[in-house]
Amino acid sequence: MGQRSGQPQGARPVSGGKSDKPATQVVQAGRRPEWTGGIVNPPVWRASTILYDSVAHLRATGAKDTHHTLFYGRRGTPTQWSLADALTELEPGAEATFLYPSGVAAVAAALLTVLSPGDELLLVDSAYDPTRSLATGLLARMGIATRFYDPMIGAGIAELIGPQTRAIFMESPGSLTFEVQDVPAIVAAARARGVATLIDNTWATPLLFPTIGLGVDMAILACTKYIVGHSDVMLGSVTANPAWFKRLRETSFQLGQHVSPDDAWLGSRGLRTMKLRLDRHGESALAVARWLATRPEVARVLHPALPDCPGHETFLRDFRGPAGLFAFELAGGDDAARTALIDGLEHFGIGYSWGGYESLVVPIDPHRYRSVTRRQAAGPMVRLQIGLEDVDDLIADLAAGLDRFSAVRG
Repeated sequence: MGQRSGQPQGARPVSGGKSDKPATQVVQAGRRPEWTGGIVNPPVWRASTILYDSVAHLRATGAKDTHHTLFYGRRGTPTQWSLADALTELEPGAEATFLYPSGVAAVAAALLTVLSPGDELLLVDSAYDPTRSLATGLLARMGIATRFYDPMIGAGIAELIGPQTRAIFMESPGSLTFEVQDVPAIVAAARARGVATLIDNTWATPLLFPTIGLGVDMAILACTKYIVGHSDVMLGSVTANPAWFKRLRETSFQLGQHVSPDDAWLGSRGLRTMKLRLDRHGESALAVARWLATRPEVARVLHPALPDCPGHETFLRDFRGPAGLFAFELAGGDDAARTALIDGLEHFGIGYSWGGYESLVVPIDPHRYRSVTRRQAAGPMVRLQIGLEDVDDLIADLAAGLDRFSAVRG
């Protein structure tokens, strides 16, 4: 089999204009003619062994940067390269994207790229729990120290950067409590001290918050969510700037990270409609959030697009629009009252994850996942993922749920 040449996995794309709008990019990005062969969608290339024309061909290919040619199935095929290429194009200033079998795997690869034994990581206190567990578990066993910081610290993070600090990890908005970080201020402080910056940008995706252009070194997505959009694939990605993509590539190859071509193909398929879905998620979520804010059973709604959410002004400055995930605090009550609200809902599934077409609900207790910041909630908290259902149906369902909450709360 002859070798198929191409750009590095997810490297700066040759297709698509730099001025293309997001709706155009998600439709056209990654569909290079050499990968599609005239078909609209890139085919599913399943491969482990790649055959060569001769020993000389085998040796010549192995001596090159094999991540951009057919070499061995673990290094990818045009199916994976197509999705990686498209995700790179969505982040102006990025050099490459690499794919992983989950969002947590993507977080791990990114952190292991920038950290070594003896280093210190500054990790936002509102981070996704598996990210916290990675820092306090695996990284700690490797001799890497983690210091948690207040998500609202902004430029003040400069005071926490010490001689061993090598990376700052952001997540904006934060998991469960949705604080919006001042990413440009944190990046400026980090760059002044030569510290790498990483961000979990799953909530917004680059459609709502492109971060590489702001100076972030690596942007991480749990593509399981909005990229795939149908609650049926585990997938993650890391998009890196020119300074870090080679080291990220080496770390990923050494870890043996790989995504099946079928999962990558489903990610590409979901990407094509993501702009439409994300717009609908955000519009409906904002309508539900505003309605909840009027209810006497609700003490506070934590959606970055609403004034009560910490960092709201930063959200208005930096983000292109809202997404579909947010939380609210109930006015008093206990877990039993919250459970009555949730268990009787008809249009909300009870389950983890989000970003799919269906609405979801889970009880949350953020105080269990904090180290340096404390939150005083008026009552139990609930997290909602607003899907693509009719918003009036969702509001009616929640209204009945709040009635159940009130009946049990007394």
